[in-house]
Amino acid sequence: MCFNGCMTTKEEIQSKFKALAAVMDERVQRLWAAAEAKNLGWGGVSLVASATGMKRERIAAGIKELAQLANEAPTKTPRQQPIRRAGGGRKRVEQIAPSLVSDLEALVDPLTRGDPMSALRWTCKSTARLSEEMAVKGHRVSPRTVARLLQEMDYTLQGTRKTKEGASHPDRNAQFEHINTQCQTFLSTGQPVISVDTKKKELVGDYKNGGQEWQPQGSPEPVRVHDFVDKDLGKAIPYGVYDLAANAAWVSVGTDHDTAEFAVQSIRNWWFQMGAPLYPEATDLLVTADGGGSNGSRSHLWKVALQALANETGLTIWVCHFPPGTSKWNKIEHRLFCHITKNWRGRPLVSHEVIVNLIASTTTKKGLSVQAQLDTNTYPTGRKVSEEELARVRLERAPFHGEWNYKIMPISS
Repeated sequence: MCFNGCMTTKEEIQSKFKALAAVMDERVQRLWAAAEAKNLGWGGVSLVASATGMKRERIAAGIKELAQLANEAPTKTPRQQPIRRAGGGRKRVEQIAPSLVSDLEALVDPLTRGDPMSALRWTCKSTARLSEEMAVKGHRVSPRTVARLLQEMDYTLQGTRKTKEGASHPDRNAQFEHINTQCQTFLSTGQPVISVDTKKKELVGDYKNGGQEWQPQGSPEPVRVHDFVDKDLGKAIPYGVYDLAANAAWVSVGTDHDTAEFAVQSIRNWWFQMGAPLYPEATDLLVTADGGGSNGSRSHLWKVALQALANETGLTIWVCHFPPGTSKWNKIEHRLFCHITKNWRGRPLVSHEVIVNLIASTTTKKGLSVQAQLDTNTYPTGRKVSEEELARVRLERAPFHGEWNYKIMPISS
């Protein structure tokens, strides 16, 4: 019996403590015991300590903490107060098993339709089937957890999309596998790998640009009604070079023509502005490119220009072309160009300076960095390559589809 006239007994306190102990953490237990002792009055600390087994010092500390809480202005309601310590609670499965994410990616990636290297990836297996196959690898994860992990790895469920530009080549997938193997080999040895392509040509001037941008209500950006080319401003030709390892890119904005010499000059600009400082020990460079256009596999001028670059840099330049009808699977499309388009959506590209600045300010949550520069050099079309020039190209074709896969070695002067 306590000394303030109440009839609370040791057994009653024990009963309440046992009923609540399972849902109280250490701090809540301390504060509850302090509140009980304070309510009992003189002798309450001794009674609560005897009933719960807590030390008197611990209950006394709780009484002091209650007094402090009473004097402080509450910033959160009791329901909002955090219960667990930082880092407490059940860990995520990927934290318990660090290899879980890599095992899931290895399981899904070879089954990706199209290019297994593509950033636009979508699995052809259900989460239930993936969960079963992960169990074979020693990971017990539910289909819901598999779906969450796939979303965090930028996989999405997608339907079909028209991307083929012609009949599918019988060695299409084999070429994708070859490109993938080459990229992995170069990246594992610290040699640079770049993906190159020309973005869609853009009209320069106050023309309509797709998308929407925040503007004061009722004040849209005025643009021209008709998209006739301005003879003074012309068009902008963005040629991109995307560094796979560094998640960084270079874009040369040309003003003349999209030729092989312009493409290689863009690669040259990337190397001396960005590549060489990042890879001072590099001896080789892998270029993945489309099969057509200014960097096409059949272009003699492309190979002659690459030979000049190899001689200038001392690098052995390896080239892997994507097979016909697969240009949309080029990595630069999904790692760089789509983000540039998002960045300048709804904005008229009124000048070359605006275009360069918008490209250079493109970023992503994954840390993409871009440098851009205007290239005002002239690149005449219709340039013929003589047999003597072609004979000086030190080209070695790969055993597998040498027209797509080859290397150009430097010639020492």
